[in-house]
Amino acid sequence: MRIIFGADHGGVLLKNQLLHYASQLGYEVIDVGTNTTEAVDYADIAARAAQLIQQHQADYGVLICRTGIGMSISANRFKGIRAAVAYHPAEVVLSRKHNDANILCFGADFIKPTTAKRYLKVWLLTDFSQEERHRRRVNKIDLLE
Repeated sequence: MRIIFGADHGGVLLKNQLLHYASQLGYEVIDVGTNTTEAVDYADIAARAAQLIQQHQADYGVLICRTGIGMSISANRFKGIRAAVAYHPAEVVLSRKHNDANILCFGADFIKPTTAKRYLKVWLLTDFSQEERHRRRVNKIDLLE
């Protein structure tokens, strides 16, 4: 499984920790930046990640900014992308199980690295439920694009 990691300057430290953690778990990781604390625009990073997922060069993505919200809004502009911000264990699980999210967004200002690592692992191990009601709802989301 290939996972894209991207962050703006506010999330670069957490991104690097999560990227390293995912690599240790045996996942193939792709880093789309940034690798500096100098200001960059989160929309540019989110676009790179979303496009690589659209092109099937990665299976999932993890995007980090200060709140996670800007990354999520930006990534969700791309067809086939379902980016979710999650701060609670139930949100992490349900974003995959019910919504088939393919990008997980974190806010570096609001989550500890140990918690983010735990949530990332749970998210990667959670499958989409495939129940008819959830497939129907995700298909309706896709039709909105």
